[in-house]
Amino acid sequence: PSRKRQRYVEKDGKCNVQHGNVRETYRYLTDIFTTLVDLKWRFSLLIFILAYALTWLFFGLIWWVIAYSRGDLEHLGDHTWTPCVNNLNGFVSAFLFSIETETTIGYGHRVITDTCPEGIVLLLLQAILGSMVNAFMVGCMFVKISQPNKRAETLVFSSHAVVSLRDDRLCLMFRVGDLRDSHIVEASIRAKLIQSKQTQEGEFIPLDQTDLSVGFETGDDRLFLVSPLIISHEIDERSPFWDVSRGQLERDDFEIVVILEGMVEAT
Repeated sequence: PSRKRQRYVEKDGKCNVQHGNVRETYRYLTDIFTTLVDLKWRFSLLIFILAYALTWLFFGLIWWVIAYSRGDLEHLGDHTWTPCVNNLNGFVSAFLFSIETETTIGYGHRVITDTCPEGIVLLLLQAILGSMVNAFMVGCMFVKISQPNKRAETLVFSSHAVVSLRDDRLCLMFRVGDLRDSHIVEASIRAKLIQSKQTQEGEFIPLDQTDLSVGFETGDDRLFLVSPLIISHEIDERSPFWDVSRGQLERDDFEIVVILEGMVEAT
């Protein structure tokens, strides 16, 4: 039986590479937006929920501390006493007031008074921070939802590539098609040959990348992908397959990665 080769890029487009021994992990936090977008959905949803819940709890605790330090909780039934927040009688009501403030719900039962300057400052801080949390988390979710991973499911490549004559020239060919009615605008295609290489100086490169020309010089790499197209790589003197025989082609351990880029017309 033939030996099963370990793929560099899987058929679904996922790179079969795992990063290990990363010492400067703080770099992930310096680019926290991209880090959150790259997380799995369950972790993204957990962080989304925690970002709002912890913010509400934090400010709810501060509202309760203000009411407790001013003595509002000791004058709950005293109509002559002007509290910082009307009808705030405990931590639960402070938590609810925090939610109403940050989400601008405004039920009207609990309301801040004008005799509490520290409450006014806290109100401004929570309004500003709440807007920042909304912009950051909603932005993360929008980018994550609009990632092109699922759009690629309706891009179909031929299962096998063939080497045959085309216009009396030896060519490596494969086919690509789009199943959707919405077109991919400014689509372009590239091909990379991934294989081990040893330089003339004796250096061994385990995953060397070599460009396979699929029409860059003539503009044929820019596709009008309305119907299935045949992509062709001419095996000439500049091709890495020029000196490779059919038997060697079957024995060699290499991989061809095809990259199709473009913009979705609908978005």
